[in-house]
Amino acid sequence: MGNLLGNWRFKEPSTVEECDSTWGSDSESDEPAAEDDSGISESVSPAESERAAGDPGDTSPKLTESPESVPKMKRSFYAAKDLYKYRHSYPNYKKSRQPNEFRNLRFYLNKIPLVPDGIYIEEILTKWKGDYDKLEHNHTYIQWLFPLREQGLNFYAHELTQDEIKEFQSTREAKRRFLAAYSLMLDFYGIKLLDKSGNVARASNWQERFQHLNESQHNYLRITRILKSLGELGYEAFKAPLVHLFLEESLCHNTIPNMQHSVLEYYVYTIRLPATRRRLLRYAQQYYRPTHAFLWGPPPKRCGPGAGGTGGSMGAGSSGIRAPAPTPEQQRRVEENIISPSGCSGIFISSQDAMVCQDVAGGGLKGCTGLRSNMAGLEGTFIMVGARAERSNEIVPL
Repeated sequence: MGNLLGNWRFKEPSTVEECDSTWGSDSESDEPAAEDDSGISESVSPAESERAAGDPGDTSPKLTESPESVPKMKRSFYAAKDLYKYRHSYPNYKKSRQPNEFRNLRFYLNKIPLVPDGIYIEEILTKWKGDYDKLEHNHTYIQWLFPLREQGLNFYAHELTQDEIKEFQSTREAKRRFLAAYSLMLDFYGIKLLDKSGNVARASNWQERFQHLNESQHNYLRITRILKSLGELGYEAFKAPLVHLFLEESLCHNTIPNMQHSVLEYYVYTIRLPATRRRLLRYAQQYYRPTHAFLWGPPPKRCGPGAGGTGGSMGAGSSGIRAPAPTPEQQRRVEENIISPSGCSGIFISSQDAMVCQDVAGGGLKGCTGLRSNMAGLEGTFIMVGARAERSNEIVPL
């Protein structure tokens, strides 16, 4: 039995819909019953509301083509699957057979330097702050500052383990330096950390830094890593304020427009609680343009049993079962017998419209689901159709 359980693997999703539980329910996390799921509208300023309603002063680019002329976009399955595995704590994670040396924790305790540069965490926190060129062009430190349970581009960096995560979260010195590293990167992006709850706002140099962030898009990958690492090391609550700020800046104020897709496709989905994701996406949907191209909202409602097609709902008492196709003999009799009674002023019903009715030959045109194109403008009018069948004198109102 033990061998069977040891070889068991979690079945991974194969579609974007299977990866995304935002608008449904799965085993990710149960929502607190008291949590408001009505959106984040309370944080929307009057100016933002005017912009959503069509502020005349809004100079952000708008798409003027009709929905039919715009190529349809699709969500990335790669992104959806990657973030699904993260939110579900890597269900097929294989524990390393190598001894757990807690290298990430020891780095944050200033006992070992990052590899390959040989730099200690204290040097980074004290000497790199404000050195934006170094933070931009050095690509080895980010994996050490924000470790994950997955391999990054720096193969000298070590993946986190569950045992190391528990030890990290219980070590005050490591947590203090981790928040300092987070503040260091926020400053690099033109943002400041306001409090211990994770609230953020624009820094004094936000204009220069936002312009750089809009042009330096490799930082979007770094931000995804930072958000994931926050969740791994006990700061899940810090994600939503940062993601909300990026949504506001990219969608409402148009200060980081190139970031829109990354925020919606990646950053929102690093958040583990579905209710929080829903609030952020509802907020984003208010400002996303063009509105018809928003891919991250709730799926369209499916018609339930008995629901009609494009022509509307079924009539009362209808079983919802489509009538079988008429036989050639029935079709011939329909074509011969569908006539215009004298009281209907020459109104004809085509055999195509009549063929959707049940029991054509036996009992008149019973169970008719609707007469499509030729019935336009005939509301309130009764068309009397005579059917020469077993009851040849019966008049059936449609």
